[in-house]
Amino acid sequence: MTTQNPLSDLAEIRSIMERSTKFLSLSAASAVTAGMYALGGAALGWNILRKGAHKPVQLLFIAGVVFLLAFVTATWLSYRKAGKAGQKLWNRPAIRLFINFAIPMVAGGTFVLILYARGFYSLIAASTLLFYGLALLNAGNFTFSDIRTLGIAQIALGLLAAALPGQGLLFWALGFGVLHILYGGILYWKYEKP
Repeated sequence: MTTQNPLSDLAEIRSIMERSTKFLSLSAASAVTAGMYALGGAALGWNILRKGAHKPVQLLFIAGVVFLLAFVTATWLSYRKAGKAGQKLWNRPAIRLFINFAIPMVAGGTFVLILYARGFYSLIAASTLLFYGLALLNAGNFTFSDIRTLGIAQIALGLLAAALPGQGLLFWALGFGVLHILYGGILYWKYEKP
């Protein structure tokens, strides 16, 4: 830092503070691939429902596989991005992000399993969107602020899905698929574009 340009010095100080308090290794590509996985899962789910086979176990399995693929891909791409920036993936901001994301996700996952066990299948898609949105909103304090907007959009879609029973798969595809792809594009244009 020099004292020649105070505005430049302030910008550098802000950048250093942000890197030490926020997890900035989220990859735009991970959001896009998560969206593509979700659209693929929604297509498989639609095919199951189209055949008239109302098998919630298969739909829940597909959702679980989509989540697992998205999580593994996001972790791997974030690891690569952190490495290129000379940072560790599991630093203090990453751990805080993970904990604040995981608490609503675990509560939501448990709630979805209870809904499944009690036969309230029409509320499962809405519940996954709502709790995922809450998890993003909660985690948004520890990474790019744009993730909070994604969380609010997921919550809105979850509420719509709850109000319009029978359309859960459509809202699930919009939330987990289309919104992730849009968010990944925004993340790329704002933070990663050379």
